[in-house]
Amino acid sequence: MSAAEIDGFADRIRQHRGGMISAWIGIPDATLANHLAQEAFDTIVLDMQHGMWDMPSAANAVAQVRLAGKPALARIPVGDFASASRLLDAGASGIIAPMINSAEDAQAFVKATKYPPLGERSWGPSLALNHTGLSADDYLKNANALTVAIAMVETRAALEAIDDILGVAGIDGIFIGPSDLSIALSNGDQVAPNAAEIDSAMQHAVSRCRAHGKFACAFAGDGERAGELLKFGFDLVIAGAETAQLRSGARRAINAARRIASA
Repeated sequence: MSAAEIDGFADRIRQHRGGMISAWIGIPDATLANHLAQEAFDTIVLDMQHGMWDMPSAANAVAQVRLAGKPALARIPVGDFASASRLLDAGASGIIAPMINSAEDAQAFVKATKYPPLGERSWGPSLALNHTGLSADDYLKNANALTVAIAMVETRAALEAIDDILGVAGIDGIFIGPSDLSIALSNGDQVAPNAAEIDSAMQHAVSRCRAHGKFACAFAGDGERAGELLKFGFDLVIAGAETAQLRSGARRAINAARRIASA
């Protein structure tokens, strides 16, 4: 995939072409990111909130993912908007920001990820220029369109303010964190990302995104749940974290070996 095709990700997801599936990686290993990017994922998400990535390892992984022909997204730690702009400078195609609970939170996020007139992103995209092949002037003119700012909706406050968040210019879409949302909606009683109440909240979120002309993303614990969320109308879903996929694959291999050996 060419640089132009990789950087066409933002346009594809904004146009709701649908059916996008992403890997999710918290283990800070750029080679692992490259391996998963060889599979039929549409993008790779580097989880810096709960994963162990730091800036050098994440920047290296962005390069490895792009080398494999895929766009890379990154989820930053809560409120770490300085890292958001640095990751875009490194060539990330988008940023997922957790705990965006209000229009004010969304506006602060946009300030760090979009150049004027939408935001106040500081200039310094040396690696992004290398990856995209654009001149400085062309990158400045097109960066806001080439990258996406994705606000996480994962609390009761965010769900209640979803129209305000989606109404902020520069917010391209939202990402539902169903586990945190289930904790919030149950007042800390349970982690139930697949509960009926969460399904209802997620379908409501998709409808509000459509009303605002913006896209919707969500985390799913496995491929089956990811398929269900695509049927709900989500534009991009996570088909499980790499740690779960790694252990599941190991269990299958061990069980197969034991079964054959004991036959």
